Amino acid sequence: MPLVDTVRRHWFAFAVGACTAGVAGFLFANLLGWPPHEDETLPLFVGRQPLGQLLHTVLTRRGGAPLHFMLAWVVAHLGGGLGAMRLLSALFAIASVPLIALLAARLAGRTTALAATAVACASWVLLFHGIYARMYSLFLCTSSLSYLALLAAIEHGGRRRWALWVVAVLLAVASHPYGAIVLASQGLYVLVTRSRVRQAVLAFGAVALIGAPFWWSDLVLAGRFDAGVGSGQKLGSATSVLDYLEHAAGDFSSGYRGALIVVLLLALGGLVRLWRDRPRSALLSVLVIATPALVLTFAHANSNAAAPESRHLIFALPFFTLLVGAGLTGLTRRLPLAGPAVAVAAIAALLPAELAWGWQKTPQLYTGEPAARISARHDASDWLAKTAQPNDILFGYDPIYLGAWRRAPGLVSRLVVPRADPKLAFRTLLDARKPLGRGVWVFDASDNNNFVKRLAIPLVLPTPPQGFEARTFGPFLVIRTAEPTRTIRNYLKLARRAELVGKSLDQGDADTNLVTVLDTMQELDAYAAKSRPAAAR
Repeated sequence: MPLVDTVRRHWFAFAVGACTAGVAGFLFANLLGWPPHEDETLPLFVGRQPLGQLLHTVLTRRGGAPLHFMLAWVVAHLGGGLGAMRLLSALFAIASVPLIALLAARLAGRTTALAATAVACASWVLLFHGIYARMYSLFLCTSSLSYLALLAAIEHGGRRRWALWVVAVLLAVASHPYGAIVLASQGLYVLVTRSRVRQAVLAFGAVALIGAPFWWSDLVLAGRFDAGVGSGQKLGSATSVLDYLEHAAGDFSSGYRGALIVVLLLALGGLVRLWRDRPRSALLSVLVIATPALVLTFAHANSNAAAPESRHLIFALPFFTLLVGAGLTGLTRRLPLAGPAVAVAAIAALLPAELAWGWQKTPQLYTGEPAARISARHDASDWLAKTAQPNDILFGYDPIYLGAWRRAPGLVSRLVVPRADPKLAFRTLLDARKPLGRGVWVFDASDNNNFVKRLAIPLVLPTPPQGFEARTFGPFLVIRTAEPTRTIRNYLKLARRAELVGKSLDQGDADTNLVTVLDTMQELDAYAAKSRPAAAR
């Protein structure tokens, strides 16, 4: 029996509204519960720059997600902080819910769309990144919009609809480097279906031309792929890619083995049903999932880059839940009497399993940050704000620095040396005004990267301790040089001594940070070797 709609439009709108309200209620209730992370504060530090300097930094130095950094620039210059950035993430996640429902309804009908939307709303990927102040909920929203716009342009044609698609897909490309994969999947869909190819060629050509700054930004980021603090499994073989897709499927639904097996069987059944009843919908779903798999296989085959995480495939969430929803509604067709009850019971069982999986992955998203840690972080920010000097050198985009900056924006330094990227760290130090100021480092005994997390940290000074001062605030140890470091070489020597303290305290990021400092020394040596012959001439 073909897929048909058994849900009327007004009931569909009401149910989607209820799902959207449920997601909004969860996100707003937990907006500030997750502990601040440096990946969230980084865009705000970069966003403090003038607009021209920001674009130069993002497009030529950092690469990545220009639209996200532009939003951070707006927030920073309006006086907002991390709470405002998280609010933006929440709003984009909330807006994604009706987009997922509309996309699924267009591809498989309203009945399947309701099941798919319900599964998506409880997904850890959606809920966590609806709070986490990075670009992923923005990417989900813009990519879903681009797929909707593509389907409308293919179905009805016309310059206006293709122009709307161009805008939508450019927003997706500007939201995340994987926007290029979104574009590739859409291009393959047009080619395979041979849908309005002549109009599509012009539209894709416009995207290629207008998106030139974004392609350049992606190339810049590709040159930094060896930079990072993760240690994910390397991709490159079919087995490793399948493992990665399985992991992503678990984060899209529930990663518990039993629940995931059921979900994958439902998705497989949904794909078979879609392929029989709506082959184009099935084809698009396959292409959305298969395109990144192929790209990652070839891109990582000869690369040392760590595997991406499930959040990088967030654009595939609507299509994965669509397949699961099609599998659920397929049960109602095979079991005319008990089918609806079975489908409802399956959803009722799956949603708690999804929430439980999220609780296991990020419990503080649900329980909140410990009050003692919040108080200690505020105390550390207060101390730094009161004792800061405008030319201090801050190491890493620690939330404590952001708190100090918001308390004393005219006194706290804007100079932050990024960790886990020696080339960018060296370039930052090279461009900084000389002589360099005091070095500042923060160590966190409660960080999630630590093997053992504690709410207290001992007061430890570098060896030898001369030239350093330190304060402890609950789990936070703040080390600072007593005098300006003056030169890049002297700063790096002192940074090495400071990071050895982190290793002695078993800090999870200490190894990465120490390697960054040592590699930055090598960058300095190479730069000095090149400069000497030029100076001699």
